[in-house]
Amino acid sequence: MPQDTLVAAALEARQRAYAPYSKFLVGAAIETTSGKIFVGCNVENCSYGLTICAERTAATSAVAAGQRDFKRIALALSGAGTPCGACRQFLAEFNPQLPITIVDADDPTRIVETDLETLLPGRFEFKK
Repeated sequence: MPQDTLVAAALEARQRAYAPYSKFLVGAAIETTSGKIFVGCNVENCSYGLTICAERTAATSAVAAGQRDFKRIALALSGAGTPCGACRQFLAEFNPQLPITIVDADDPTRIVETDLETLLPGRFEFKK
């Protein structure tokens, strides 16, 4: 699947974000190794600790559908910021080297490529 399809899905998901407090809209689209795409957006709550990020929304949708093998993720947000620490650790549970494409929603020609291994060195791992 072309990368621009995943970016377009993230940009579209961003439009459905619920962010009445911060006004900071984020969209995510995660592709599984089976080629399926799951989208998510941030959903705020007046009790900020209950807010869920777009990345985790997309990932939990995939898991709920029985998909746990993540191939890559695209994010759409103003300024092309990187995922928060909680999302980094959450996504690393499924693919610690997950490629990440970040598009600046204010300037869709600005795209940043990175991966979880770069953003989360020394991640927490449960050793059995």
